[in-house]
Amino acid sequence: MRFIDLRSDTVTLPTKAMKDAMYNAEVGDDVYADDPTVIELEAYAAELVGKEVAIFVPSGTFGNQLALMTHCRRGDEVIVGDDSHIVVHEVGAASVIAGVQLRTLNSIKGELNPLEVKSKIRGEDIHFPNTGLICLENAHSNGRVIPLENMKSIYTIAKENNLPVHLDGARLFNASTYLNVNVREVTKYCDSVMFCLSKGLCAPIGSILAGSRDFIDKARKGRKLMGGGLRQAGFLAAAGLVALREMTGRLKEDHDNASYLAEELSKVPGIKVDMEDVHINMVFFKADETKYDSDKLVQEFYNKGIKINSSENGEFRFVTNYWVSKEDIDYVITTLKDTSKNI
Repeated sequence: MRFIDLRSDTVTLPTKAMKDAMYNAEVGDDVYADDPTVIELEAYAAELVGKEVAIFVPSGTFGNQLALMTHCRRGDEVIVGDDSHIVVHEVGAASVIAGVQLRTLNSIKGELNPLEVKSKIRGEDIHFPNTGLICLENAHSNGRVIPLENMKSIYTIAKENNLPVHLDGARLFNASTYLNVNVREVTKYCDSVMFCLSKGLCAPIGSILAGSRDFIDKARKGRKLMGGGLRQAGFLAAAGLVALREMTGRLKEDHDNASYLAEELSKVPGIKVDMEDVHINMVFFKADETKYDSDKLVQEFYNKGIKINSSENGEFRFVTNYWVSKEDIDYVITTLKDTSKNI
């Protein structure tokens, strides 16, 4: 049975081109730095985002935590938004892996106030931890894209205080697609960037961490320490190359489908969608005025061939991706209307 999967864009399956590339990949031992396909991916990825070099890592969380560990000393403080993925959805790894303290700031739908960022940078005092890093996220995990002017302001403040900036760019290419700019226009406001190959780009696994040569040389040892030496990783890197070369340019289709989904959901009685927040391929909505039982709705949808997540903090999230068509969305809306009569 084919399912329409709206749980996330992480559920995307490899395309035929990816499977062919993986099958035919030339591989070596990446820990010895002699896997040619990994080398090709890392070089291509670094060039794509305008950084000196890059390193292939297993996941986005791995890449973010490797960045924190590489930029910071143990006990340093990291300035980051309180609703960021690093804070909310990475299992407290910053304290366990990097041994850093997170200083969280209130964000306005993912956007940090540059003046507040500046005010939270620590001065020299025997009692204070050192500020070691500022972290930004774009596109944000709430589905919004942060304006480049905001990133520029914070990056300028960071440079004035001799601080690095790390960008959690898990959906970096969604951000550049929404802004209609080359991805380098986003990444020029950070010293390191992590972006996923598996979120919406259909690669089965993997992310990239990119930055300066010195930074990545240090990160490479940290990757080994964290268990990220994947040996014949070229089979995975081959899919990553297809993801970057063929899949980044079609993300607007997912965005358009998300806008269509949001419009159709907003027509359903009791459903509240903030249309202004639909920037990329994510649609968040509330169903407080309906009689929906969240867990029961998940099961009813599953019975009809649709996979969704239960609500989180009172909100549902539907995510469009390569394998979800406009016709699929019509079926989802029809199913929601029919299901509401029985719940």
